[in-house]
Amino acid sequence: MRKIVFDIETTNDFAEVGSREPAALELAIVCIYDSESDSYTSFLKSELKVLWPILERADLLIGFNIEHFDLPILAKYYSGDLSRIKSVDLLKEVKTVLGRRLKLDTLAEATLGKKKLGHGMESLVWWKKGEVEKVRKYCIEDVKITKELYDYARTHHILKYRDGKVLKDIALPNAPQWEIFKTSTLTHTLPF
Repeated sequence: MRKIVFDIETTNDFAEVGSREPAALELAIVCIYDSESDSYTSFLKSELKVLWPILERADLLIGFNIEHFDLPILAKYYSGDLSRIKSVDLLKEVKTVLGRRLKLDTLAEATLGKKKLGHGMESLVWWKKGEVEKVRKYCIEDVKITKELYDYARTHHILKYRDGKVLKDIALPNAPQWEIFKTSTLTHTLPF
């Protein structure tokens, strides 16, 4: 099974484009972890043609807030339908159970004992200053954290967060099914 863990950074924010629609934003970079090659890679907007075949051969897309942010932004650059690839959005999984959103940093610190390198607004400042390598490093680190959280959740069926000073578990009952695929009943061989 080929799993792609990914994250994107943009060149602008919602205030700049005057919209709350993610597709109104411009893509700066996409960073991925590819389980097939066990490697981390990044793609600038001008390099997306190299990314598309990788995503098309993926069995599972994994990310944090990808359903409402990353995928809608990528969709505006891709001529196909990325929603046809099974995906796991860790933020959606957490919100479904907990009833509210948590930051990636909150989950990483409580579950993994590590913090992010920064936050998205810092990434915008770095991009505008031409510090592309800083943005790339930040984005790849977010992919690493997301991958580690996914792996932890698959193994333990929980993620952790702090509620004040109290460390709490978020039970993720769907985690065992994330990598189970339904088989199609269509044969695609009928002469229509």
